[in-house]
Amino acid sequence: MDKDFKSYNEVADILKALAHPVRLCIVKGLMQKENCNVTYIQECLDLPQSTVSQHLQKLRSMGIVETERSGLEIKYHVANERIKKLIRIFFEEEIHNE
Repeated sequence: MDKDFKSYNEVADILKALAHPVRLCIVKGLMQKENCNVTYIQECLDLPQSTVSQHLQKLRSMGIVETERSGLEIKYHVANERIKKLIRIFFEEEIHNE
């Protein structure tokens, strides 16, 4: 057994961040659409902008999503290939059929 729990803690923290249905939906949606701004995500989810921003901040702080500025607009995208693989495993049929 590996007694160095640092890598386990990092993975557990990422899984905790993804363990919320709204955050899972955001990540899956970003994989399908590539780059989206908060307004687009908020309209798709039909949630308040502040709620979406809080979830995006959590995903960003974990390194799951990154931002790219285009003029005044900030667009989000999934930054972590391991996360993309994980989401594909969980939603394999849905992602391939879209």
